[in-house]
Amino acid sequence: MKFIMIFGPQASGKMTIGGKVADAFKLPLLYNHVTLDVVWPYIGWNDTTFKLSEQLRMGIFNHIADEENHPGIVFTFVWDFSSEEDREYVDSIRELFNKSHQKMYFVELEADIEERLIRNETEYRLSKKPSKRNIEFSRQELLHSAENHRLNSNPGEVAAEHYLKIDVTHLTADESASEIIDWIYALEQTVD
Repeated sequence: MKFIMIFGPQASGKMTIGGKVADAFKLPLLYNHVTLDVVWPYIGWNDTTFKLSEQLRMGIFNHIADEENHPGIVFTFVWDFSSEEDREYVDSIRELFNKSHQKMYFVELEADIEERLIRNETEYRLSKKPSKRNIEFSRQELLHSAENHRLNSNPGEVAAEHYLKIDVTHLTADESASEIIDWIYALEQTVD
């Protein structure tokens, strides 16, 4: 079983790249907004929205970790490195899958703010994420997050056996996904 977490700031390409990685390994993709977009239309954007979304994800993760024959999952996430709560959340996921001795891969994406603002308005992103269709709100949210949260790690901050960080500013989604896929295949060949 593979658990592949792809994390980085909003509009860095996590969902698009994650989809390509998921296809390559024949895994389901759970991108951040799948669960958020289930909740927010009913209660709006507030702390409860994020808590309910997290509970739903953890239910999915628990099921996958407990099912011996499940192939795994690709999960995308915006990790705020200035938040102890986010660190604890990632640790709880890591503990869940480590307990089952699964193969865990952590992939961090970074991209400059100008590129992210462009990607924030792509047709594909808007088709998959209803809450991003209010372009001005989404743009302001992205800028606010960039100013108030640290959405990429410092060197050595991500303590994971299998960890890859990629600057995807000037890479296509196909190029980025290929780099991740090749990295995982190479790791698996050295382990096997």
